[in-house]
Amino acid sequence: MRRDDRAPKPDAPVFTGAERLQKVLAAAGVGSRRACEDLIFRRRVTVNGRMAQLGDRADPTRDVIHVDGERLQVDTRLVYLAMNKPRGVVSTMADEKGRAALADFLGNRVEQRVYHVGRLDADSEGLLLLTNDGTLAHRLMHPSYGVQKTYLCEVAGPIPRNLGKRLAAGVELEDGPVTIDSFKVVDTLGKTAQVELSLHEGRKHIVRRLLAEVGHPVSRLVRTAIGPIRLGDLRAGRTRRLTNAEVAALFKAVGD
Repeated sequence: MRRDDRAPKPDAPVFTGAERLQKVLAAAGVGSRRACEDLIFRRRVTVNGRMAQLGDRADPTRDVIHVDGERLQVDTRLVYLAMNKPRGVVSTMADEKGRAALADFLGNRVEQRVYHVGRLDADSEGLLLLTNDGTLAHRLMHPSYGVQKTYLCEVAGPIPRNLGKRLAAGVELEDGPVTIDSFKVVDTLGKTAQVELSLHEGRKHIVRRLLAEVGHPVSRLVRTAIGPIRLGDLRAGRTRRLTNAEVAALFKAVGD
C-alpha cells in the first residue's frame, strides 16, 4: 500500500483531530454513530495504518481512514464527479478561444474549484472525472499506476478475426509500441463496426492512432470506463457525484 502524502510519519501522533472517530465516520455516510462505534469495536477501522479503538479521534482533513481495508474519503472539502463529455467540447475547464469547455456544464452546482483527470480530444466523448483531490488525480493519470480505460469505437469494417490478437501482441507507433488489455467486436453495421477495447495507455490520441495503424480508422469514440468507474446511462453534458463506494474503488485502483 502506498502511503498518502498527507499521512503523518509512523512516529507522529496518530489521532490529531478534534472529532471523535465515530462522528467522522458517520459524517462520511458510513452509518449511524452507534453503527460506526460497532465497526471500531470490531476492529474493522484503521487510521493511518493503525487499528482504531473506541475513544480515538481523527482529523478528516489529515488522517487516512480505512474501513474493512477500503479507503474512506472523509474530507468534505474534496469533490469527486463523473461527467459525460459531449462531442465538440474541449477538455479544459475554460477555453481562451471561446469554445465550449467543461466548466460550462457545471454551472453553480459545484462550489469548489475542480479539475479534469486526463483528457478527451474535442471529437471524442464520454467519461471524464473531475476532482479537487490532486493526489488521487495524479495517481489516476500516472502510467506507473496502470489504471485501465475502456473505449467504445465506431470504426471502418469489416473486422478480421485475428485483430484482437494482433492488438494484444503489440503495435508499433511512431512514439513506441502499444498493447491492449482486451478487445471485442460489439456490433457490425454494414461497412462499419463497433468495437470495445481497454488499455492502460494515456498517450495523446492513442486509441485513434492505434486503430488507424491497423487499418480501421475511428469515426466515433466514447470512453465508457476509467478503472472501476463506468459511464453507465449518464446523459451527455451531465455530471454526477461519485458514491463513497466508487471513491473507495478509485483509491483501491491506485493501490491505496
